[in-house]
Amino acid sequence: MLPGLSVVGIIIIVLLLTVVLNYGLFRPMTRTLDERERAIKSAGDAARAAAEKADLAAAEFERRTREAQADVYRAMEEHRREAMQRRADLLAQTRQDVDRTLAEASASLKAQADEARAQLEKDADALADAVVERVLGRRAS
Repeated sequence: MLPGLSVVGIIIIVLLLTVVLNYGLFRPMTRTLDERERAIKSAGDAARAAAEKADLAAAEFERRTREAQADVYRAMEEHRREAMQRRADLLAQTRQDVDRTLAEASASLKAQADEARAQLEKDADALADAVVERVLGRRAS
């Protein structure tokens, strides 16, 4: 018993439908899904690469920030050291000026004291002569 012509027709239609669906629907759908999967993988790779690049940029930024802070601290320390040196120089100069002024004042005071002693001795001699002359009524010899 041979199958009927309708069974053969159904088999041909099923085979034809399988070929048409395979080339018209399943292969394009599979290709679209494969392309989508590749695009997702590519986007993931790009996102990872961008994240790595951002991490590198952040690390570089941190390194430069630390270097800039270190430079600022070094400059501040140098300015502080210079200010302390200027202060020490100014203090030494002031001490020298004070010592010089004190020495000049001391010398001036000693000269005035010597002059006053000399004047007092001269005045004492004159006063002694005057006392002798009054007491004795004559000049002392």
